[in-house]
Amino acid sequence: MKKLSLLAVTLFSASLLISSCGNTKSEQNADASNMTISIDGSSTVYPITEAVAEMYRSEAPDVKVTVGVSGTGGGFKKFGRGETEISDASRAIKEKEIALCKENNISYEELSVAYDGLAVIANPENNWLETITVAELKKIWEPAAQGVIMKWNQIRPEWPNEEIHLYGPGVASGTYDYFTEAIVGESGKSRGDFTASEDDNVLVQGIAGDKFGLGFFGIAYYEENMGKLKLVKVDNGKGGVAPSLETVMDGTYSPLARPLFIYVNSVAATKKHVVDFVNFYLANAGNLAKEVGYIPLRAEEYKAQQDKFAAFLKSLETAK
Repeated sequence: MKKLSLLAVTLFSASLLISSCGNTKSEQNADASNMTISIDGSSTVYPITEAVAEMYRSEAPDVKVTVGVSGTGGGFKKFGRGETEISDASRAIKEKEIALCKENNISYEELSVAYDGLAVIANPENNWLETITVAELKKIWEPAAQGVIMKWNQIRPEWPNEEIHLYGPGVASGTYDYFTEAIVGESGKSRGDFTASEDDNVLVQGIAGDKFGLGFFGIAYYEENMGKLKLVKVDNGKGGVAPSLETVMDGTYSPLARPLFIYVNSVAATKKHVVDFVNFYLANAGNLAKEVGYIPLRAEEYKAQQDKFAAFLKSLETAK
């Protein structure tokens, strides 16, 4: 009887051990399945975020980071509905997007990650355009220009008597919003008769194949395709200036230089792997921004963003 009892105890203990091991493995798998970070938004910020994500994947292979490109406006819609943890943005969040977040009880933190210069681009066969003024860009792009300003020689008489073919980001793009605010004077307002795309590569192909094309997008896409395109200097009244690391950082490339952002959902920021990713992002964005053609913040600016994120996390902990 004692032998039988001893055997029963042994078998029972073994079954508990197997059960315990099985539960641990199951829990680990469950944890692994939750180790995801969903990011969407700006096509301009995408190259930086994807570069950070690619580097982070090698550091934390158990974390699945996905990066989508819906444009800044499209990204904020997903973010405001709670569908993403992080939103890439090439402009600050708008009132209607803030309202959507409030409607869904979503709070967040805005973090600057780099600077960008918007490049004004022409076809390499364009031999008449080297510099364009802010006033001339407004004359071309303002809503009143539609159906009226149709040819190059309407901008300057010495330019060709040929149609201007315009290319630009779609209206959901933060790049479009920033350009229209800086040039036209009102965000989201421009003529509508231009070739629009959320995919900057479509714009590159369009201008590269059109002698009379003129367009704009982030400087990184020009630098990736400079053999196919011509960079136009912009004159804000102080002479023509081309976008570069130096001219964006010193403020001389005005008004087409801007900060780039990520927005972090507060619920996501309670998850260790999301916090690790954001800290990794801020620690590496400077070097990676340069690699993909953007302008890094200064070291003290990245430190300020790291401190800002740390304070945000502390506020979340205090609010518990």
